[in-house]
Amino acid sequence: MNVAVCVKQIPDQAESMALDPNTHTLVREGKLILDDSDSYGVEMALQLVEAGGGGDVVLVSMAPNNETSGLRTALAMGAAGAILVSDPALAGSDALGTAKVLAAAIRTADPQPELVLTATESTDGYTGTTPVQLAELLGWPSVTFAKHVEVGDGIVKVRRQTEAGYDEVTCPLPAVVSVTAGVVEPRYPSFKGIMAARSKPVTELTVSALGLEASQVGAAGARQQVVSVQAAEARAGGEIVVDEGDAHERVVAFLEQIKVL
Repeated sequence: MNVAVCVKQIPDQAESMALDPNTHTLVREGKLILDDSDSYGVEMALQLVEAGGGGDVVLVSMAPNNETSGLRTALAMGAAGAILVSDPALAGSDALGTAKVLAAAIRTADPQPELVLTATESTDGYTGTTPVQLAELLGWPSVTFAKHVEVGDGIVKVRRQTEAGYDEVTCPLPAVVSVTAGVVEPRYPSFKGIMAARSKPVTELTVSALGLEASQVGAAGARQQVVSVQAAEARAGGEIVVDEGDAHERVVAFLEQIKVL
C-alpha cells in the first residue's frame, strides 16, 4: 500500500525561537527540523507498508525557502520521497490555508496514497484542526487520536484514544488518520539511511503549480490572526501549611476556595 505522511518542519526549540514583531508569528528562517510529533506518523507509515508487503511512504510538507533539513531526517528513516510546497505566498497561513495546500499537494502524488497519516497537532501551533480540515477537503473519512492502526481489505481499523480508554473505529480507505505521540517508537536513522536520504527525490512545488490562488493561502487567505503575544505569567510559589492541629481544616478551605470541593 502507499501512504502519505504530512510532516512539519519547525524551528529548533532547543534554540531561541524569535517572533516577528509585526505578524506575531514565528520567524521561520535558516535550518528547520522535523517536528517530533510527526516522527510517530512516519514510523507508523513505514510499519504499515512493511506489514502490507510493499508500497511507498511519501512525505508531504510546506516550508519557506525550499527548506528540506527536516524532510531529510524522515527520508533517512525510510520514506521513499517527499513533496515540498515552498512559496513566499504561504507566509502567514493559518490551519485552513495549510490544509488547502497539503490537500492539493497530496492530489499530485503518483501513485495516489490509500492512507494519509498526520500528527494530532504540531508542537509550534497546537491548533489540532488541520487533520480534520485536510480530510474534509480531500472528501475522505477522518479518524483522530489513533493509538493503534491496522490496514487490510480496503479498510483501516483504529483504536482511538479517549479519556476513558479507547474506541474501536473502522472506516473505508482512503482515509486520513491522526496518530498520537507514543503510538510507536520511531526508529533512529542509520548511517546508511542518512546517506541514502541525500539522493531521494523531493518534488518542489509552488502555490500556482498546485492550482491555487495566492489569495487562498498565506496571510491573504487566513481566517484567523494573531493580534498579540504575551509572556506566560510566572508561576507563584505554593503555600506551606504547618500542622498546628488545624491543617486539615485549612486544606479543606483551600480546596473549597478553588472549587475542587
